[in-house]
Amino acid sequence: MKHLWAPWRIKYIEKVKDGEEGCIFCDKPSAKDDRKNLILYRGKTCFVLMNLYPYNNAHLMVVPYNHISDISQLNEKERLELMELLALCKDVITESMKPHGFNIGMNLGEVAGAGVKDHLHFHIVPRWSGDTNFMPVFGKTKVISEGLEQTWEKLKKLFDREKEKM
Repeated sequence: MKHLWAPWRIKYIEKVKDGEEGCIFCDKPSAKDDRKNLILYRGKTCFVLMNLYPYNNAHLMVVPYNHISDISQLNEKERLELMELLALCKDVITESMKPHGFNIGMNLGEVAGAGVKDHLHFHIVPRWSGDTNFMPVFGKTKVISEGLEQTWEKLKKLFDREKEKM
């Protein structure tokens, strides 16, 4: 059995358990400050943002604006746009970061690992050969090779370009 070690995420886990009020996926898009809130793309029913506590560089999330907790509650337009945005995220990350693969998925419910259990969202995590090394296991340190702001700038240009095409 293999284990995925992510000790750098404990800051996020402890923050959520401390009873943080509100919903980040409702609050961030209503704040209108996309740079501060790491929002890369706003669609009609869904938006794309960077994960503040990433597993890897360019770890993105695709989120419906509608505050729902189950995939069965998505309407047809939300389902379609979620899938379109996942494909767009993959294409943008591929062009800008050149990953070797991706993990794409969602966690429904707290026991399934959902950090925000009441507002569903997809994760898209780029992966590179050798991106798991000894640092997280022995050093309890995750190496993220580029800052969130630099990655946001790089990806935002590509998302803006793609939005203009639509």
